[in-house]
Amino acid sequence: METLKSHRSFLIFILFLLFVVFLSPAPSSAAPYYQGQVLRIVVGHESGGGYDRLARLLAKHLPRHIPGKPTVLVENMPGAGSIVAANYLYNVAKPDGLTIATVDRGLPIAQLLKAEGVKYELLKYAWIGSAAVESTILTIRSDFALKTIDALRKAKEPVHLGSVGPSSNDYQFPSLLNAFAGFNFKFVTYVSGPTTYLAIERKEVDGKAGSYNGLKPLIDRGVVIPILRCGISLPGIENLPVDEDLAGDKMGKTIMAMRSAPDRVGRPFMAPPGTPAETITILRDAFAKAIKDPELLADANKGRLDVEYVPADECIKILDHFFSQPEQTIKEFAKYIKF
Repeated sequence: METLKSHRSFLIFILFLLFVVFLSPAPSSAAPYYQGQVLRIVVGHESGGGYDRLARLLAKHLPRHIPGKPTVLVENMPGAGSIVAANYLYNVAKPDGLTIATVDRGLPIAQLLKAEGVKYELLKYAWIGSAAVESTILTIRSDFALKTIDALRKAKEPVHLGSVGPSSNDYQFPSLLNAFAGFNFKFVTYVSGPTTYLAIERKEVDGKAGSYNGLKPLIDRGVVIPILRCGISLPGIENLPVDEDLAGDKMGKTIMAMRSAPDRVGRPFMAPPGTPAETITILRDAFAKAIKDPELLADANKGRLDVEYVPADECIKILDHFFSQPEQTIKEFAKYIKF
């Protein structure tokens, strides 16, 4: 009798162990992966500019939203309008979820025009999303004599704008205004965005085009005044004249609209092609939560940075449409936009 009871007890114990082993939920693997890891954010521009400042803001707040709370470091990798960083992410960085990058929103134009040095395909990256929507605007020094569109169009002498070169929107945007809207802008080239801001304050140039977010500190301080914008509106510049409305023909409007399309992608963040889907899901979720985090928003407000989450799917949709333009339109675009 005792033996029978012992066998029954042993059988019950075995069944209990089987229940624990096979029916208990498996522990999550997300936290152990990032636990103790270092996540790098590669920035395709020098320190001090809008891309760098936004990356450092995310580096501060992103760890709280990633299971395992990795250390997040920012590494600047400037060169060729972010092409160097884009090539690195595409061809060199390991697809292990430990390296992501933010690169210039003008890189779709470089790829479309087959610019020298391009060794990436934007739609093949593992997209995380964008941290901001941008709008390209034209600003003029507040103490400059010409402060209206009509006055600038009628200027007898060239109006000099600071720029970092033909691959930048601070060059491309005014170039189209020259070609299709009757302006006469000339460019003075500097090594970086921050140096062009200093040039304005030193009155070496008459103004500058660029992102509204980047120029907002100068606008708020009264150093420059906004004159007009591209087709993408943001709070504070809704009532500015739009470049496309000043164009004298349909092709001019089309080219201006194409140039502004990447502005909607704004400040993109991507991982290397081939990064595992489950890792990208973790990064996308953390990215979306961080950008809506009250602490991040408070710091962004202090730093005069506007942030807005653009999901990866929307970024991909915008770029897919951009690359799907008719061949003839792309040829016309290439006549006026260089990279």
